[in-house]
Amino acid sequence: QVQLVESGGGLVQAGGSLRLSCAASGRTFSSYTVGWFRQAPGKEREFVGSASIIGGRTYYAVSVKGRFAIDRDNVKNTVYLQMNSLKPEDTAVYYCAASKGVRNFLLPTAYDYWGQGTQVTVSS
Repeated sequence: QVQLVESGGGLVQAGGSLRLSCAASGRTFSSYTVGWFRQAPGKEREFVGSASIIGGRTYYAVSVKGRFAIDRDNVKNTVYLQMNSLKPEDTAVYYCAASKGVRNFLLPTAYDYWGQGTQVTVSS
């Protein structure tokens, strides 16, 4: 089992950057797949990106590809979502998620553990 604590959200102007952190409580995190999702008010939770915490391939939604990147620090048991060239439509609550044995990484139901979410607001 693992607990995730998410931080780093805030208010950013369009074109700016922000880095979200997702810190895990346990050493077993090293073998987990990590996903990032976001949810705007009144909308479904949306896939943003996913990566193996031990160095697997990364995948990104087309809406963020080339702007967002998932980074890892296995020593700190932390993963990051680096967000660049932010747009107002990126405004949402962002969640990190993790699970072992993830197959369909695009679906929120594939993940067993979730962070509490952090608000990202991009102004015009």
